[in-house]
Amino acid sequence: MANTMQITRSPIDDSVYVERALAGQAEIKQALDSAVAAQRQWRQESIARRGEYCLAMLEAFADNGDEIAEQLCWMMGRPIRYAKGEVAGMVERARHMIGIAEQSLAAIQLPATEGFIRYIQREPLGVAFVIAPWNYPYLTAINSIIPALMAGNTVLLKHSAQTPLCAEQLARAFQAADLPAGVFQYLHLSHQDTEMIIAQPHINTVAFTGSVAGGKVVEEASSGRFITVGLELGGKDPAYVRADADIEYAVETCIDGAFFNSGQSCCGIERLYVASEIFDDFVSRAVALVNQYKLGRSDSPDTTLGPMVRAGAAEFVRGQIQDAMDAGAIAHIDPANFPMDSVGTPYLAPQVLTNVNHSMRLMTEESFGPVIGIMAVESDDEAVTLMNDSEFGLTACVFSRDLGAAIAIGERLEVGTFFLNRCDYLDPALAWTGVKNSGRGCTLSALGYERLTRPKSFHLKLPS
Repeated sequence: MANTMQITRSPIDDSVYVERALAGQAEIKQALDSAVAAQRQWRQESIARRGEYCLAMLEAFADNGDEIAEQLCWMMGRPIRYAKGEVAGMVERARHMIGIAEQSLAAIQLPATEGFIRYIQREPLGVAFVIAPWNYPYLTAINSIIPALMAGNTVLLKHSAQTPLCAEQLARAFQAADLPAGVFQYLHLSHQDTEMIIAQPHINTVAFTGSVAGGKVVEEASSGRFITVGLELGGKDPAYVRADADIEYAVETCIDGAFFNSGQSCCGIERLYVASEIFDDFVSRAVALVNQYKLGRSDSPDTTLGPMVRAGAAEFVRGQIQDAMDAGAIAHIDPANFPMDSVGTPYLAPQVLTNVNHSMRLMTEESFGPVIGIMAVESDDEAVTLMNDSEFGLTACVFSRDLGAAIAIGERLEVGTFFLNRCDYLDPALAWTGVKNSGRGCTLSALGYERLTRPKSFHLKLPS
């Protein structure tokens, strides 16, 4: 018999934190039918009215920020001192997408032609199925939820089994905003039923954030349906510190980009290339900074580096580190300085490695953990070659005082977002996208609305 319960264990102490019944076939059918029916009315609402509902939801969500932060801390291990930041970040991002909806969805008016009126209208696709991950459970989900609703679609959300309460918090906030029934719904689902839903004619677009393997499953499930599928997948994002960079600032920013959220960020820094002239100084400063982290339970206010999401994830990173050391890499952090580090648990000491190269898994395979490999480079050309030597292409960053040189590098990099003197950040005014195995499609910015609507042309010959 198939498992009918979903169990979420906390990385803090491996205790059962949440248990939820998985949706049955009758509940799934009811949700799909309700979404289709509600969309017929929702698409008739003005963009301004849709915005009022969404803004009211954000107010209700923010009012519950303390509880949401505590749940994040326990479900996925975000240190409590940082957990509430995702609440504020989600609200800010959502408000931006609401604010640009009217302009982004406006009809395209074409030049007048005698006797004719021509314009292109953007119409909603129908029902959007959003499949969200655990690592930034609200920020990733809201990228698709708010634009989908503002464009006149209804939304069905399937959240990660690690963070099921996130779906429930969003539903509670929408309910407090008096959103019409069926416009936003969630289901706790098995992988099998998730694939089944993607294949249903009720679903008109899918937004998936997760692993490359998961993205392939989504593509296979939607094969032959000719629906839009947005995929935000993995990353092995590089940073390059030029010799002219502000080295103290570069160290602080790169280390934060590599270790925040225990390195569990799709756009976190996973590879570092540093100009040889400043390499030793950079590494010395980086090691000193990493040694200041406090690894501990995420519910402790003193913790700055929490546990990874599960023991298996930590063991994967330990394996990468050991393989690199066996091949000659030098580890600069003594795990003994982090007493909570323990094999077989999610608690993993941060690590900085040098004498690394691209023959090592550490430098080519997504780590998604608190580890960074640092290589010395002799030129911009060498840095670009190494940065592009990856199956992924989500973001890349350069640290330099030379704007022109940095932009020239950025134009050569095979990524969706290029940063100068910052990293690991999503600006909602900019398109969020990736190349290669980092996925396809686009969220955020005015362009994010394009994949959630279809163009409809009006070619009107005026009466004589």
